[in-house]
Amino acid sequence: MRAERVFAYGAAAGLLGDLVLGDPRRGHPVAVFGRAAGAVERVLWRDHRGWGALHTAVCAGGAAALGSSAARALRASPTASLALTATATWAVVGGTSLAREARAVGRALAAGDVEAARERLPHLCGRDPQALDADGIARAVVESVAENTSDAVVGALVWGAVAGVPGLLGFRAVNTLDAMVGHKSPRHRRFGWASARLDDLAGWPGARLTALLATASGADPRGALAAWQADAGRHPSPNAGPVEASFAGALGVRLGGTLSYGGRVEHRPVLNGGAGRAVGTGDIERAVRLSRRVGLLALGVCAGGRVLAGAGARALERIRTRRGRTS
Repeated sequence: MRAERVFAYGAAAGLLGDLVLGDPRRGHPVAVFGRAAGAVERVLWRDHRGWGALHTAVCAGGAAALGSSAARALRASPTASLALTATATWAVVGGTSLAREARAVGRALAAGDVEAARERLPHLCGRDPQALDADGIARAVVESVAENTSDAVVGALVWGAVAGVPGLLGFRAVNTLDAMVGHKSPRHRRFGWASARLDDLAGWPGARLTALLATASGADPRGALAAWQADAGRHPSPNAGPVEASFAGALGVRLGGTLSYGGRVEHRPVLNGGAGRAVGTGDIERAVRLSRRVGLLALGVCAGGRVLAGAGARALERIRTRRGRTS
């Protein structure tokens, strides 16, 4: 079985596994990686960008190298290679957990239990829940669903299509490191610089594909495209901007504005402010369904792109071989 078909079938099986099984309550591979990265940080931490870059290289490079070694070891067996790709895909994507946590907050809000919603919100994002009312919590959930559709699903599939199992594991490692040390706390302002910049680079293609698919599959493609073009560049994150703006336009809501992280207040630009309405509790379910559609479409695009790229490479090789024989 050719490598591109191994990825296509394995990624589909892994995404199905995530849909059916979700994430394990204990011993999740990403959590194991996080603990290992934390141990490396305790050894390497200095208030210096260079030491932070070394931390990023050791952790992200180690994850990619582990994936490469496993892929080489199983290369002779298509069945084993497919199983490895499926397992890696299941381990790195998080669409089902994302939907589960978003819906849990949505149910609490629908029941009028704002305190329960505040208690659940930290499972989904890093906002300060006590600073949010019901509408603010709903907005935070929709924004988190949008951003994590790119980070936890589409971006991983993109890099899996490009680089197979090493791409899947490497991307998830980079994204996890950004969540751990990439924020601008006093401890990580310099040390986490490399992880944050690498995450921006690694997330760039997945964020654009997410925005494109949200625009194409949402209820208002024109509105999503208009919000993407008008507002994405105003967001402080180069990748969250296109994703959140396109989701805002597709859902017909306003995102962005004032928020609080770890006691630090940020005033972000409003996305889709001219055409959108305030986020309501019902928009959480709409955002989850849009995220699901985007994830499935991304699987088709990435798997199809990998198959077409393989076919194109073989066609070029045949042309070169024929030319070599006639020269």
